[in-house]
Amino acid sequence: NMGAMENKGLNIFNSKYVLASPETATDRDYELIEGIIAHEYFHNWTGNRITCRDWFQLSLKEGLTVFRDQQFSGDQRSHAVKRIADVQLLRSRQFREDGGPLAHPVRPESYIEINNFYTATVYEKGAEVIRMLHLLVGPENYRKALDLYFARHDGQACTIEDWLEVFQDVTGRDLSHFKLWYSQAGTPRLRVREAWKAGTYTLTLSQSLASTPGQTVKLPMVIPVAYGFVAPQGGTMGKPGVLELTEVEQSFDFALPQRPVLSVLRGFSAPVILEREIESEDLGLLLAHDTDPFNKWEAGRAFAMALLRRLCRSTEAIPDPDYLLAMQAVLRDDTLDPAFQALALTLPSEEEVAQDIAASGGVPDPQVIFAARRSLLMALAEQLQPDLDRIYRDMAVPGPYSPDSSHAGRRALQGVALGLLTSIDERAVLARKQFDSADNMTQSMTALALLVAAGQGGEPLQRFYDRWKHDALVIDKWFAVQAAMTPPERAVETVRQLAAHADFDIRNPNRFRALLGSFANANQAGFHSADGQGYVLFTDWLITLDPINPMTAARLCGAFESWRRYDPARQEKMGAQMRRIAEKPDLSKDCGEIINRILGS
Repeated sequence: NMGAMENKGLNIFNSKYVLASPETATDRDYELIEGIIAHEYFHNWTGNRITCRDWFQLSLKEGLTVFRDQQFSGDQRSHAVKRIADVQLLRSRQFREDGGPLAHPVRPESYIEINNFYTATVYEKGAEVIRMLHLLVGPENYRKALDLYFARHDGQACTIEDWLEVFQDVTGRDLSHFKLWYSQAGTPRLRVREAWKAGTYTLTLSQSLASTPGQTVKLPMVIPVAYGFVAPQGGTMGKPGVLELTEVEQSFDFALPQRPVLSVLRGFSAPVILEREIESEDLGLLLAHDTDPFNKWEAGRAFAMALLRRLCRSTEAIPDPDYLLAMQAVLRDDTLDPAFQALALTLPSEEEVAQDIAASGGVPDPQVIFAARRSLLMALAEQLQPDLDRIYRDMAVPGPYSPDSSHAGRRALQGVALGLLTSIDERAVLARKQFDSADNMTQSMTALALLVAAGQGGEPLQRFYDRWKHDALVIDKWFAVQAAMTPPERAVETVRQLAAHADFDIRNPNRFRALLGSFANANQAGFHSADGQGYVLFTDWLITLDPINPMTAARLCGAFESWRRYDPARQEKMGAQMRRIAEKPDLSKDCGEIINRILGS
């Protein structure tokens, strides 16, 4: 059920995260294998030699070890690209968890089944808390504190307090206020306001934290806010730094020669939702001139998100020409890492758009979001077509396959170019050509996914299956790509047929997640079909799985956790299916805890 387990004498790995060859594994597979093996190795100290006093301290080993493996992967590849990828995961999984009925603190206060607390909050948010601590004390003091932690507690079972105490002893800093990150659930909202008068720039920061299940009273947190200033004509102004927001609202004054463009929350210095009014011209300036790679990417993402909101509100809206020109500039900037360019040109996911609409008080419609993303993709492709043709050719990697970061980055950018070009090619000719000639799994799966999305998957899917039917891990990809990429109007029927396939094995958790997990979590418009058939199909299989593998069933119940953000008709349909699960005789503790918490919202 897990990716791996760090038993002191014998690490155990899911075969997906240890077996790889260029023919069978994608660049992403290699990256995950590298990170997960590192994670279990790092557990030798943070989890085994020093372990948890009790399960409430789970993040003491998991959050800390996730941070360690993130740092390792950044060293091996690219810290900028790794940071963006980690934040994308945090926002898509953990922010959704924090904003719904399954919200819980990094250190949970109670549980029925501890397996249900191997969550994005314990892992990913737990790692963000360590990252903030690293930023606040500095890398040198962090290393001293880590060395003291290992020396003082080797062979012991410890608590969060033991961990924080070594930082207090090394730095003399009182971390009692910072410890709220471990006890308060929810994602803080950071509000930014700016003023300029007679050579003084005033930055006002405020924070708020909404009620979460079991917690109605919230205290202000310690929020480190990394910042820098970009001059209106490009270039930097003043000295970058880190502000500490510790109260509900604080203001900071800076003497500057002219009004700057603020680059705020650099490196995503805290796991918060940023609320800021900013003009498209300033976003374009940050995208072009910000020296912080995360905020450079974030400016493009904010630009795209604003356009997607507009396209969701009106089918007559047109993409902002400034955004299209900004993306063209990114594509033409050969000083940028291709992996970064690939991320910059990738639109926010359907889940991110739904979160954004719900956060602003709207009601997301998954089919409308799907159509809006497709419309913006096509507009990008039409604007960038000559550049995309060139990039697709130039990013080809000669010679034998290598999963190293430079080759992987080139393939990533080439794949994004292919995706954009395919959006304006009904027959997906270039994607079919790549599929036919691919000599590695990355290019093969990229092309196959685009062919399925374009409704051209029939013969390629059969050929792929015939070639790989004896390799279980590759056939997992075959199931997953169809569940995730089939157009929404055919998704439910496709998943139903695949569930009847001879190779669908409900007892194999990888196979179940590949089909049903990919459908519920990656095909939002299909899963949330207005007739409710996606919910019925998914629930049928959860009920069947529960007595066989309650842990996996419970985790997949989380697909319903955001049900309250949708329209009343969808809420009614999801609620009916969840009640089917809740009323099932002999329901496992795993599923019972999750589904009743969601229904209780």
